Order: sequence, then structure tokens, then C-alpha cells
Amino acid sequence: MDDNLRVVIAAAGAGSRMGSRINKQYLLLNNRPVLAYSLDIFEQFEAVDEIVIVARASEISYCEEEIVRKYKYRKVSRVVAGGPERQDSVWAGLSQLNDQTAYVAVHDGARPLLSLDLLQALYREARRWGAAIPGVISRDTLKMVDRDSFVSHTLDRNSVVAVQTPQIFEFHELKKAYQEAFCDNFRATDDASLFERYIGRVKVVAGQYDNLKITTPEDIIIAESLLKARRHSKGD
Repeated sequence: MDDNLRVVIAAAGAGSRMGSRINKQYLLLNNRPVLAYSLDIFEQFEAVDEIVIVARASEISYCEEEIVRKYKYRKVSRVVAGGPERQDSVWAGLSQLNDQTAYVAVHDGARPLLSLDLLQALYREARRWGAAIPGVISRDTLKMVDRDSFVSHTLDRNSVVAVQTPQIFEFHELKKAYQEAFCDNFRATDDASLFERYIGRVKVVAGQYDNLKITTPEDIIIAESLLKARRHSKGD
């Protein structure tokens, strides 16, 4: 049990900012669905032995047929329905994993440019510290503003990071954090926030600036360019 890593992929979001009738996880990126790219990485990573995809209830059959079966993902054990918010959806995925799960990675289905190197680094640090997340230092100056949109103060960029996924945790500790959060009716935008509040420290691993989340139509164009650059660097 000590060596297994299981994965919950959150792919139930509506993605209204994309302006598309197709959920962003299923949009084509260089002729392949966005969701397929991160699934490829988890399939390759030896420590991963199970993947649960959380999808919108109306898209479960589509995901099973057009993603899992079409691309022959052998580690995907099931596709389950998500809830009204991300936290509900991730919990739906966590609830599918049995007690033999040692570590769990929670990943955004719309974040296709995850690299194997980053996944390895996160898993190594999660095993050491109990929780590890990727974060990148902002390239821009960051300022806090008040309710009237006036600057209240400028933040130190070196002590603030933009957080990405996957986020990897000791499975039972993350489940405990989720259970306590639901009891307290506490909501957060990422899993690390729950772990920080109810369990303990979270280790930040240097993320990658190209590990972007597909949110707007422009992000597809950027992701395609980044994929092209990756292939060029490998000599493909």
C-alpha cells in the first residue's frame, strides 16, 4: 500500500468562459481531447494504479466512450458524476477509492500540459511531507486592493505563489480534511486549502509556467503553441 498513487481528475466544470457548447475537457487540442493529455501522463507513471474521472452526469457516457475506451486507458476504473461545486466533485471521486489507497493526486481535467518530471517531483515530496502542490512565482507585481479598488499594499512576489495541480496528499488525511470541511460547511477553491486548515503543512514544489489551465479560447491557442515547442525541443 505504501507505494500506490491513485488519481482523481476533476472534469465536471461547465467552463462558461470558453463560449463553447462542448465542455472544455473535450475540446480538441492538436486533434486530441484536452482531457487525454493528462491521462497520458498518469498512465505512464508507474506508481499510479487507478484513476477516477469525475464528469458531469450528462457526460459520463460520452467520457467513457470517447475518452476512456477510444484511447484505451487501462488505469481508469470508473467515471462518476460530479456535484454542484468542485469540492463536491472531488469528494465524489475520493469516495470511490478504497482504504488500500496510500496517496491521491487531484488534478484539473482542463490542465493538459502536466509533465512527467513535475508529477515525479510532487509524488516524491508528498511521500516525504504528506502533502505537496506545484506553485510558480508570479512574473508580475502583485498588489492587494480594497473594496473601492485602491491599492492597499504591494505583495512580496518571492513569498507568493500561483498554485496549480496535480496536488498530492496522504489519502486518509485528505479524506479526513474533506469530512471536517463538510461538517463545518467550509468551502475552498483547492484541496490544499482544506489540508492546511484541518491537517497541517503543505510542501510547495516548483511548478511549471506551461502547466496552464484551459479557461478561455485563447488558452487553446497558447497550449497548441506550447505543445509544438515541446515536440520541437525533443526533435520530433
